[in-house]
Amino acid sequence: MKDLTVGKEGKLILSFALPMLYGNIFQQFYNIVDSIIIGRYLGNEALAAVGASFPLIFTLISLIIGVATGGTIIVAQYYGAKDLARVYKTIDTMYIFLLVASLLITVVGIISSSAIFRMIDLPEDIIPQASLYFNVYATGFVFFFGFQGTSAMLRGIGDSKTPLYFLIVSTIMNVVLDLLFVVVFGWGIEGVAVATVISQAGAFFSLIWYLNKYNPVMKFNALKMRFDRDIFKRSMQIGLPTGFQQTFVAVGMLALYKVVNMFGTNVIAAYAVAMRIDSFASLPAMNFAAALSSFVGQNIGAGKQERVRFGLNATLRMTAIISIAVTLLAWLLPGAIMQLFTSDMGVVEEGKKYLFIVSPFYIVFSTMFVYNGVLRGAGDTLIPMFVTLFSLWVIRIPISWFLAQHMGPEGIWWGIPIAWAIGAIFSFFYFRTGKWKTKKVISRN
Repeated sequence: MKDLTVGKEGKLILSFALPMLYGNIFQQFYNIVDSIIIGRYLGNEALAAVGASFPLIFTLISLIIGVATGGTIIVAQYYGAKDLARVYKTIDTMYIFLLVASLLITVVGIISSSAIFRMIDLPEDIIPQASLYFNVYATGFVFFFGFQGTSAMLRGIGDSKTPLYFLIVSTIMNVVLDLLFVVVFGWGIEGVAVATVISQAGAFFSLIWYLNKYNPVMKFNALKMRFDRDIFKRSMQIGLPTGFQQTFVAVGMLALYKVVNMFGTNVIAAYAVAMRIDSFASLPAMNFAAALSSFVGQNIGAGKQERVRFGLNATLRMTAIISIAVTLLAWLLPGAIMQLFTSDMGVVEEGKKYLFIVSPFYIVFSTMFVYNGVLRGAGDTLIPMFVTLFSLWVIRIPISWFLAQHMGPEGIWWGIPIAWAIGAIFSFFYFRTGKWKTKKVISRN
């Protein structure tokens, strides 16, 4: 556990963000390994099927993760205020919510997956594999939410290292099981999903065991948990805007897939690979923004608002350096990166076009996320939601659809950085108004 209210701001944020970044790199690593094994051993249709499943998974989990984010902010602010009794209540409340929510979306997702894939015009020859992969993956939602929720609560009390160690073990297990189930046993696309479910379950149960034995704050005892309505209401007030924001992003991804699907399997497969690369490239921004949110939450809880601007500036500098380095890598080695996933040169060439267009704007994406990290840490989550809705639904999807009619798939790719730029501009100007400073969500009495 770490007190983020004292010490050099940039150093604190860096030391707090790096374990989260390492952990998510490992998490993305096993997602990438999934895609490499699928592309190399199961073909482009299977690669496209897994890629199409991702926005559906994201859509189902986004609202729940958003509400849990509200709980994390409350934990951070109570912990900064040294109110441990309410920290315990918030953790219990979030666990109960995540359990019920995970069971609900598992049922909804399995029932509706095939219909959703048809709704976005996924080619009929891909739908059976996409549905099979998704339905097996969905059985592990309860473990996914358990691990992610526990990790988020730990970040709220200043511990970003513990989840890293368990995620590393989970990643290694997933890679080994991927190779065993697909290459040795020949299970096909369902083998990849089973490997992920087993790995997520192992990470969750082992993390809970460790915390119960060694952590003085985070204790998991299902029989003693109590649901606090007031804390849940506050979590909903803070987290729902973030949840809706992420949900609309996810639904927007599904809508964008409807445009991508017009251009056939090669473009769908290229986009599936490109999303994996984007997910990897965006990790520094997302993790530094999450670290900044915890930093802001604790400092506002402790009544030290003056430290927020120093933390923001330090985070902007660090993410800019990383974004430029990632962009250079994507520009210098686009073909080599794409060929990790597939040897089909049609897919490789389309993916190279995507990287040339989108990667120079990673720095814009990171800027947007960092500013939104400050707003979320302060409990001001409504404005980022509106910014996301506007940049995605008013800008990205219409422009991508319009440009696709005139430029083909490249038009879709250009819609992505245009939306990022507009989102970053709006977030910057709202931050400059200073209204987020009035959004503190806890009382110190």
